[in-house]
Amino acid sequence: MKIKILIPIYNDWRSLFELLKNIDQQISEIDDEVSVLIVNDGSNEERENESFEFINIKSIKILNMRENKGHARCNAAGLKYIFEKEDFDYIIPMDGDGEDRPEEINLLIEKSKDYPKDIITANRIRRSEGLLFKICYESHKLLTLIFTGQSIKFGNFTLLPKSIVERMVNEKATWNSFSGSLCKVSKNRKSISSIRGLRYFGPSKMSFSNLIKHSLSIISVFKFTWLTRSVIFLLIYCYFISNFISIITLIPVVVIIVLNGMIFTLAARENLDEYKNSLSNISNIDTIKE
Repeated sequence: MKIKILIPIYNDWRSLFELLKNIDQQISEIDDEVSVLIVNDGSNEERENESFEFINIKSIKILNMRENKGHARCNAAGLKYIFEKEDFDYIIPMDGDGEDRPEEINLLIEKSKDYPKDIITANRIRRSEGLLFKICYESHKLLTLIFTGQSIKFGNFTLLPKSIVERMVNEKATWNSFSGSLCKVSKNRKSISSIRGLRYFGPSKMSFSNLIKHSLSIISVFKFTWLTRSVIFLLIYCYFISNFISIITLIPVVVIIVLNGMIFTLAARENLDEYKNSLSNISNIDTIKE
């Protein structure tokens, strides 16, 4: 099998090359051909000089984007580039900071041999953040399930068959949310248990504001389901509070209305024409190993 590992990166070159070294070590015992495509999201820091000799990774390319587009759009551009320009059987998108553990790559590949046509997701069973963040993250998953009907226990770290990549490339929601789009294009998913690793260098970049944006981006993929369920919630809620309306009891109503505005604003960013032309944002391609 020919497997492409897709890694978006913004400035964190030190972590990236630590990850590449670990990937090179982890795939030493598999027979599949593994190559890496890095999408440089308009980094403004110079790349460190790479002196490591990669033995097991067949090739490593860097797509340098003209301007910063964000994590989701880099994943989308990377999927599109590989689908149109490369020969492959599967793509494994993963983060470049160590939080997606390279030792789990082999688990994804092994699982795919039993389910060659299905998506294989790395479902988190343990996280590395503090208690408060974990509570907020679980709340995000619960709200997503309640208002969209989607149970999403995974992020970018997945294994995608070529047929699924084609659907992702032609789905405009991929421009906004990788995991949301993946749920939309296919329900045939198998999983492995995954432990969120620690960043190689520096603190995690997943802040509360980023978590909120991440959550709303997923929900925006299912915006009409959200709208329908939120209207039903508001009708039921207003029915029960109709006899004692106050400023405090109106807070949930205001919150839902504001969230609807934010979600539909995010959904408006989905632009299939821009996505189809996304490769024009590539300034040049560097080759670390051919």
